[in-house]
Amino acid sequence: MLKILIAVDGSELSLDGVHHALALVGQGLKASVVLANVQEPATLYELVTTRDPDLIAAASLEAGEHLMASARALLDAAGVPYETDIGVGDVAHTLVDMIERSGCDMVVIGAKGQGAITTALLGSVSQEVAHASPVPVTIVKHAEMIETVGGDLVEDAEA
Repeated sequence: MLKILIAVDGSELSLDGVHHALALVGQGLKASVVLANVQEPATLYELVTTRDPDLIAAASLEAGEHLMASARALLDAAGVPYETDIGVGDVAHTLVDMIERSGCDMVVIGAKGQGAITTALLGSVSQEVAHASPVPVTIVKHAEMIETVGGDLVEDAEA
């Protein structure tokens, strides 16, 4: 059975990745999922004022669980087996560590679909993961809804 890591951060973009993986499973792909969330490290201010690393770690874990709730609900409704992994650190590097640690066969990650210049200037987590991942990465571009002249909503393929 294929093991797919899906990067989730609670955004619609990350849910696009979940929907894509569910579409693959719906077409007959036998797979389990690892929902992965990466939290930013504590700031110096948080470390100084809290003085309790266990409290900071618990807050990161709780935030990660909260941000995965929508993705978990989608997988539960579809009956797709999954596990969760929450890390702390640089997002792209931590995701690559999670891929290796969990033995995933592929990665699905949502992306904003920024232009080449914006991506080059600002960087892109999905691009960094694609370059560093030891397994294939599918980047799911977000499809925005646009209103047609008749008032119907359709997906904008160029979003």
